[in-house]
Amino acid sequence: MTNDTYILAIESSCDETAAAVVKNGREVCSNIIYSQIELHKLYGGVVPEIASRKHIEKVNQVVRQALVEADKTIDDIDAVAVTYGPGLVGALLVGVSQAKALAYVSGKPLVGVHHIEGHIAANYIENKDLEPPFICLVVSGGHTHLVKVADYDKFEIIGMTRDDAAGEAFDKVARAIGLGYPGGPKVDALAKEGNREAIAFPRAKVDGNEFDFSFSGLKSAVLNYLNQCEMKQIEVNRADVAASFQYAVTDVLTQHAIHAVKESGLNKLAIAGGVASNSSLREGIAEACAKEGISFYHPSPIFCTDNAAMIGVAGYYNYIKGVRSGWDLNAVPNLKLGER
Repeated sequence: MTNDTYILAIESSCDETAAAVVKNGREVCSNIIYSQIELHKLYGGVVPEIASRKHIEKVNQVVRQALVEADKTIDDIDAVAVTYGPGLVGALLVGVSQAKALAYVSGKPLVGVHHIEGHIAANYIENKDLEPPFICLVVSGGHTHLVKVADYDKFEIIGMTRDDAAGEAFDKVARAIGLGYPGGPKVDALAKEGNREAIAFPRAKVDGNEFDFSFSGLKSAVLNYLNQCEMKQIEVNRADVAASFQYAVTDVLTQHAIHAVKESGLNKLAIAGGVASNSSLREGIAEACAKEGISFYHPSPIFCTDNAAMIGVAGYYNYIKGVRSGWDLNAVPNLKLGER
């Protein structure tokens, strides 16, 4: 007999079909990810119908592979966790249906997990000393949140974007300067060749909440700059545009996050989400935290982008707190953090 708890987790909220086995909420036994990036590159972004169909093709395969790599069978699993929102509704339904079927036939508990909760939980994998409470900056293609993590299952959103998410802005600017999809990594790579001080792009302040973000004005400023260069027949230095834009985004994210930590009195800051793998953001926040004496936590890049290991971690903490989902669990594409 063992007191260890094993969670089989499934993630299919966007364009990654993923499955993982997680032990005791901190140890990843397997983490299988099938990415559709190459397929969606043809269209310049994720096509929901294509994503859903590809999830159907791959979900059984990644689940089997996750169990084999972890050297476990479904009988060794204590619960099945799955992302049920937010995300693309068709994509979510594939993962939810798979998890419900596995839980039903094996007699295992089913645990629905919030996708953003999973991103936050990714920090627990490699930071064994990290425990709530702390502040987490969640930055991805669809979300930009400042979250107070009061407990493993208690979250308070203290700031969020009023318009574009940071990752969405990266994708749009990448497209505008001809980098294609996915925009974030390509802007990050090109920015290393440019001067971040070359172009003075704006930093928006939002009335009503000092922790909220706005990136639509910055995106428009980049587009206006490119249009003016074209009209005046001025050659555009794409590396300078990428570096200056990226600096404008990461500067605001860093300032808000540090301010939130200082106001909260918690002295611990974590980052999460796909944009959390951006080298400029990680370096900027690390430098600011060192200056302010704040403990800084972040996942490795593989755990920043969508993966099932993070869902397994969040699923574990929900499971041990008694959270169970019924057979009526459904995909909720606009699920808010903290809702069930």
